[in-house]
Amino acid sequence: MTLLSTAARRACTAGLALAACLTVTPATALTTAADGGAPAPAGTGLDRYYHQRLDWRGCALGPDDRAGRDLEKAGARCADVTVPLDYAAPRGRTVTVAISRLAATDTRHRVGPLLLNGGGPGGPTLGDPPAIRAAMKEAGARYDVIGMDPRFVGRSTPLDCGWPVGTAFFSAWLSRGSFERQVTLQKGLADKCRATNASVLPHVSTRNTARDMDVIRGALGERKISYLGYSYGTYLGTVYTQMFPGRYDRVVLDGAIDPRRYHPRLMRGVEPENERALADWAAWAARRHDTYGLGRTRDEVLATADRVFEASARRPLTVGTAPEAFRLDDTQVPFVVFNGIADDSDEARSALGEQLSVLAEAAAGRPTRLSPAFAETLRFALTGEQSHYGSVQSAILCGDVAAPRDPERYWEDIGASRAEHRLLGSLTNNIGPCAFWDRPREEPTRVRRDAPVLIVAATGDPRTPYDGSVALRGLLPSSRLVTLEGANRHAVYGYYGNACVDAKVNAYLATGRLPAGDEVCVKPAG
Repeated sequence: MTLLSTAARRACTAGLALAACLTVTPATALTTAADGGAPAPAGTGLDRYYHQRLDWRGCALGPDDRAGRDLEKAGARCADVTVPLDYAAPRGRTVTVAISRLAATDTRHRVGPLLLNGGGPGGPTLGDPPAIRAAMKEAGARYDVIGMDPRFVGRSTPLDCGWPVGTAFFSAWLSRGSFERQVTLQKGLADKCRATNASVLPHVSTRNTARDMDVIRGALGERKISYLGYSYGTYLGTVYTQMFPGRYDRVVLDGAIDPRRYHPRLMRGVEPENERALADWAAWAARRHDTYGLGRTRDEVLATADRVFEASARRPLTVGTAPEAFRLDDTQVPFVVFNGIADDSDEARSALGEQLSVLAEAAAGRPTRLSPAFAETLRFALTGEQSHYGSVQSAILCGDVAAPRDPERYWEDIGASRAEHRLLGSLTNNIGPCAFWDRPREEPTRVRRDAPVLIVAATGDPRTPYDGSVALRGLLPSSRLVTLEGANRHAVYGYYGNACVDAKVNAYLATGRLPAGDEVCVKPAG
């Protein structure tokens, strides 16, 4: 499970802004496979979905829709795909899945559609085609790059429980009182979501999203689709290969999840990677003590973080000034640090340095001012401004795999993690709304079929640890693994700027040929 870091979301926004610089064949030149798509499974009643005619139109919803305007500037068009809410009852209620298409410009050598998923779960991907097309370099011209907001995400039929996004990443810290507040909060979130979305929640699942992907394939008139997925999107891509063998072409999975350990408590067990990333960041911040004032050694910076956590347990910290001020207690402050260490770029490290500096001032009782970026992070995490994102993220996880229901199980896990993982163990082991969710309707997908996919992973990935990519490589003997050594980074291809990784992925997308063996890239020193 991954929360988009502020830096990652800014990178996506920057990618959309670049769309204005791209020159793409107008949408009227869109093509589909001449021989039509693969048929719908016989006897399922799904023919009308697989053979629907898509109404391609402009992507902008109005003058203030920047993402839509940027898609249009890049030459993309958008459409809504109708899918059944319940695939077991295809003549019943329907929902829509919003997609965008940036058409291939090299139609003579066209490969087909490349469907995107940026992770989350619950992350919108509709606006990503221009940035991904740019990352693909020459190979991009040969694909129709397809952005997709999965069911109940973004512009698709909505689901909104009214939750702050960050509730999935709150900490119980070290006191029983903090934990009991979390139990009450998370149960209230589950009850609130069920009360307003009872008819929909049973159908929010990865398997249904994979089914939607196959309907999209059919509606596009294609026998096969290619796929690029990040983070949770690697699990979705793996599920698609298992449910629809023979209907995919080239598949890239970046920051892979071991499907055997996919469940609502995905963050449990990632403490070592996150603590290494935090220590590396602390060393970086110590070299910049004159800027951030957090300490002149790595240990001094980590001690500052610990003091901030302790202060927030005594009383909530007030950051910012009216009209935009936030009060953060010990269940919320660890999120700021956790969110800031998913990326080891200087931009992301600077953001966390500024944020922890502000929290340290607040812990000392001094007034603070928020940068626009920090204010955006706190609004994103602590208010209902992006509640649809947090709602769908939890609903998918809860709808895929059942979570332990006894709160004492979580409290015991928190206690067991205290000695070794003081700063982050109470966050990664905390209780969530899935403990109070109805049981999933389907069993999770098991990997029983080989799939020749390309897996990309950084050795220091703090969100989907490297061993998950290694495990998936073992489950799929025909796959290949491209490893980026020395990077504490979640999501590499196209966003991190490593020329070696980008070149290997693009070579595969251009030729369809996997490397002869696993390959290694190295993060440049500096």
